[in-house]
Amino acid sequence: MATTSPPTTQRPIRAPAQRGFEHTDTWVFDLDNTLYPHHVNLWQQVDERIRDYIVDFLKVTSEEAYRLQKDYYRRYGTTMRGLMEEHGLQPDEFLEIVHQIDHSPLTPNPELGTAIATLSGRKLILTNGTRRHADAVLRRLGIENHFDDVFDIRAAELEPKPRPQVYERFLAHHKVDPTRAAIFEDLARNLEVPHALGMTTVLVAPEGARVVLREDWELAGREAAHVDHVTDDLAGFLRGIAAERGGKIRGS
Repeated sequence: MATTSPPTTQRPIRAPAQRGFEHTDTWVFDLDNTLYPHHVNLWQQVDERIRDYIVDFLKVTSEEAYRLQKDYYRRYGTTMRGLMEEHGLQPDEFLEIVHQIDHSPLTPNPELGTAIATLSGRKLILTNGTRRHADAVLRRLGIENHFDDVFDIRAAELEPKPRPQVYERFLAHHKVDPTRAAIFEDLARNLEVPHALGMTTVLVAPEGARVVLREDWELAGREAAHVDHVTDDLAGFLRGIAAERGGKIRGS
């Protein structure tokens, strides 16, 4: 007589535990489209200057320049890095030219400044842009006094996020324990390595981001396992963290 095996009991698959902020003492922020909303379109100015630079540098049409720009951005992390590796670009002139933009669309954001100030610990900028550009953005927002330092593309030895060595250099330079750090980004792919290193990750994705012309991959990743939190209101999210931690404004 054939025997039958007892039915197996399947355990439910549990999602990884969401990381919190209980032990966070270092707060790391991306700059563009994270500390200010996408609809300001500040980065669109840089985008257009990059395209114009490619037209002149490679002697191609605007359409081909746009195609290369987006292809290199997706594959290399920044268009500049793609031009360096594919065409031998010397980056100093490129960085100087593409960041010569009008920062006046940015206006002071005291609400964000107050929210950042409630966080206990160091606050650092990690950006693929230049320090000069970062300083201009922070001044226009009126939040420059809330940050301890800026780690820019030159500090990263001209290698962009999401390359692992960028985060490793950043953590080593600032002596950051990744398990006690949180990072805020508008691109989910830039959170994958930080999460693997032990950081708490937050995707800043305001409603209406689709209004700005962006690639589909830039808007993907909200449900990715390496994204611990998603918010469409950075200031409100930071206030919530401070409230849970019983935070007080630094210096008060």
